[in-house]
This record gives sequence, C-alpha cells and structure tokens, in this order.
Amino acid sequence: MRETSRTGSTGYEMTTATIDTNEVLVDCQSVWKIFGKSAPAAMNAVVQQGLTKTQILQNYGCVVGVSDVSLQVRRGEIFCIMGLSGSGKSTLIRLLNKLIAPSAGKVLVKGKDLSSLTSAQLREVRAHHIGMVFQSVALLPNRTVLENTAFGLEVQGVGKAERYKVAEQALAKVGLSDWMSRYPSELSGGMQQRVGLARAITADPEVILMDEPFSALDPLIRRQLQDEFRQLTKELGKSAVFITHDLDEAIRIGDRIAIMKDGAIIQVGTAEEIVLNPADDYVAEFVAGISRLHLVRARSVMTPVEPFKVANPGCDIARLPKAPLDADINELIGLTMTSERDAVAVVDNGTVVGIITPRDLLRGVQGIPNEFSVSPAGTVLEAST
Repeated sequence: MRETSRTGSTGYEMTTATIDTNEVLVDCQSVWKIFGKSAPAAMNAVVQQGLTKTQILQNYGCVVGVSDVSLQVRRGEIFCIMGLSGSGKSTLIRLLNKLIAPSAGKVLVKGKDLSSLTSAQLREVRAHHIGMVFQSVALLPNRTVLENTAFGLEVQGVGKAERYKVAEQALAKVGLSDWMSRYPSELSGGMQQRVGLARAITADPEVILMDEPFSALDPLIRRQLQDEFRQLTKELGKSAVFITHDLDEAIRIGDRIAIMKDGAIIQVGTAEEIVLNPADDYVAEFVAGISRLHLVRARSVMTPVEPFKVANPGCDIARLPKAPLDADINELIGLTMTSERDAVAVVDNGTVVGIITPRDLLRGVQGIPNEFSVSPAGTVLEAST
C-alpha cells in the first residue's frame, strides 16, 4: 500500500491510497452533483471553462452540491465523512447508493457502476450490498419492533418465519431482544436508532451508510451508541460510511476521516494524520481544540535510536522503560512519570526502533510530529516549524 497525491479541479490536493481493487467496496471517481434546471449546461461549463462554485451559481442559477470527489471505502473499515452544514456530506452519501444520480463521474459498488444498472439491479444492490440508516429512522408506528426490523426482508418476499428469525438475531445484536413486541412510541430515541441499525443489518449488507444517525440524541446516549456501533460493525466484519458534523464523533468512530467543505474533499486520513498534518488552515482550525493525548502515537513523535545515541552518549537504552509503536501520548506520559529515566524506548517486534524524550512528549501534546517520524501508511510526516 502506498500514498499518492492528486489535485482535483477544485485546486485542493488530496491524498488517497492505491490499493488492491478487491479490497475496495465503494469507489467514487471524480463525482459531481449540480442541482438546478440548467445543471447539464453548468456541468459542461465546469468541464470546459473550469468555473467555480460561485460562478456556477451566478451564471446558471445552479448549486454545486458535490465537487470532484474521489474516495474509496475499504473492506472492513469505518469511513467517516465530516463537515459543517452545507458542506455536501449528506448529498455525497446519497450518491453512494444512487438515491440521487451524479451529474458527472462514477460510483462503483463492488466494481459495479451504479449508473449502468437497471432499476431491478439497483434495487438488488441496495437490498443486499449497501444498507442505509437515516437520522430520522422512520419506523412504522403501527408495527412492532420485530415487524419494523423485518420490514426490508418482507419487501424482498422473504417468508414470515425466516424474516422474523433473522430480525430476532439482529435485535439481539443491538440489545433489544426484550423489546420485540413493543411499538416505536414506547421506545426512547436511542432505542429507535438501534431498531434502525438492526433493520439495516437484517439483509446482511457489506456496507452500511449512516447519515448522522446519533446527532439528535443526548451526549451520553450518543457516546454509548457510537461505541456500540463501532464494536458491532467490527464484530460483523462490515464496512460503513458514517456522516457527521462532529469531529469528536468522527475520531471516536472512524478508521479514516474525510473532511468536506463546499462540496469538495479537503483531506482524507486517520485522525492522527489529520491532527498532525492538517492540509490547510481550514482543517487546522477544525482540529485546533482536539486533545492529542489519545490520538498521537509513539511512532509519530519518537526520535530514531542513532540520533538519540549521539545526543545522549551516556544513556543505557536497555534500561529504559519500553512502549509499543502505537502507544498514545497519555500512556507515554504515564510511563515517564513512573520511571526514574527521562526517556522511553519504543519497541517493534522486540527491537528498539526509537526513543521518546520529554521534548517529544511536548511536541505530541501540541500535535507536532517529530521530523523523523513515519505515518502508518509509510509516508514521512513533516514536522511543523
């Protein structure tokens, strides 16, 4: 796996991973969505003249919802798309299962271009490969929890006994086995979201799309459902695309995060990569208030062994406390505080590969990578000055 950079027509440089296509379940290729009566002409003007979002609105009365987006969702990962209201994130997620059609570009699900599918084929993809949970769960009020959960299978023509069996298993996974005979009006908001998730997984899709499902819930319930969703998704081996306007939520849930602004993807990476190396001032402002204690890892702030030896010839590295490459700043501070030594040795497969000094810890707290450090993807992280 290697990192490559591309610059879209928006002018923003984006870093994406070149990976085996067998690992990619959803693949967006230069996707655009323009809304308005003159959308085709506006799209042509973008291609031919390179007009901006503002110029498209002024000249054609059209709104650019999604602008030249390319991204890949890998098998087994939770991919968070984060942005403020109007950034295009909810439009983008609806393009991933063709609830709306793109103005240009392609969306491939398991290698199939959604734009080339018939209505029947598209329904098949939605029914079996890519489920969705909205912020408004839209449970049927006159049906029980069990009946709501089994509804998707009912539409597919699955027999009553079989669909109820599958629905019961799904409800057990979200902790609602004792509520199957209740009605939506008897459930809390968090419980209704669990029913929505159970309904989505009854069809056993490989990808689950989540459009801000927890945003209307109280903070404590939100955190609980975030943890439950991540755990369940990993246990079932599913991939997920999770839409949120909350960076803390994206960090808590996502394996990778895409940050959107004005319909465009500004940056894609792990939470650590984005915090340590924001692509521009907009991203830097977003992450400015985020605590680095549980985000930044030893590998990103450690000093290589040889430079440390040169600067500290009398230090016996063998006697230093040891930590793994993925130890976070909080763990490293704890080790330093309880040790008589002023440094921590970072170990990978039994070999000391770096040293964490108090200065390195301070850099980590500030979110400044060590100039020698390497990201998980294998690219050098440039230190800020």
